[in-house]
Amino acid sequence: PGVPMSDKKIGLVSIIGDEDTVTGFVLAGIGQNSADSASNYFVVNKDTRHEDVVTAFNNLTKRKDISIILITQPVASDIAYVIEEYQAAQPIPTVLEIPGKNSNYDESKDLIIQRVLKLMGRSE
Repeated sequence: PGVPMSDKKIGLVSIIGDEDTVTGFVLAGIGQNSADSASNYFVVNKDTRHEDVVTAFNNLTKRKDISIILITQPVASDIAYVIEEYQAAQPIPTVLEIPGKNSNYDESKDLIIQRVLKLMGRSE
């Protein structure tokens, strides 16, 4: 019973974050360009406009070939309202926050952890 592994479609992992974090993940093998030259990663630096980050996030969420979007916590904090709206409407691709190169992971800022704690009645 079940579907043979060769018949299952596995989506891509994408990433949005600082250059070093994105480069590390791309070197680990998650970097991909689609036929229309759209990549599954987006680098954010001090010169990146807020609107460009929001556009990149929205573009990744609309792609049918992406299952998971990794986003560094500092970037996620900057577009938290966009992520919250998206997660309320659609669970896939799943958005997971990760620490960036120059930031420690802060559980209190992770939208998914906060949602789980709230569901368990232990919101912080």
